[in-house]
Amino acid sequence: MSEQRAIRLIIGLGNIGTEYEATRHNAGFWFADLAARKAGAHFSHERKFHGEVARVRDGSRELWLLKPSTFYNRSGNAVVALALYYKILPDEILVAHDEVDLPPGSVKMKRGGGAAGNNGIKDIQAKLATPDFWRLRFGVGHPRTLGFTQEVADFVLHPPGREHQQSIDDAMGRALDCVPALVEGQFERAMMKLHSKST
Repeated sequence: MSEQRAIRLIIGLGNIGTEYEATRHNAGFWFADLAARKAGAHFSHERKFHGEVARVRDGSRELWLLKPSTFYNRSGNAVVALALYYKILPDEILVAHDEVDLPPGSVKMKRGGGAAGNNGIKDIQAKLATPDFWRLRFGVGHPRTLGFTQEVADFVLHPPGREHQQSIDDAMGRALDCVPALVEGQFERAMMKLHSKST
């Protein structure tokens, strides 16, 4: 695990437009915004990368942040465009996204695995022709588990309640603390730090 290549690209998944900003499906965008703010970086629209892009430099290391503007289910177009241009390999990519199979406040990181019904992840896997990238999964809860009658597709396009929002924000803060280790390629240390605090 510790011999893996360092993370060079962090993608936050979400939908563009003010009507989607506060919705659960935009958890990936929230995390990308936090990472940029902490690094003092700013997003700008890059048409050739189909999204908003920010660059973070730390000495000789360079980290790209990407928020696709192609809508959630077509995120792979933006990911593959930037990755090919900067010669970033799949295992140097971290995708941050909402996860209905985890409760609000939980955050898990893993490499590879199935899409579990997440069409954004499915599209990235298809465009990269591999599932072998890292994923940062922010729990937003499942409507059935939380006692809602909504379908999942509708549930993720609504904002979380105040208590759940606070739990998600706390999880993002913990994940943000692990980014320095990830860009140094210290995955074992990052995952131990993240999962020891995660619920």
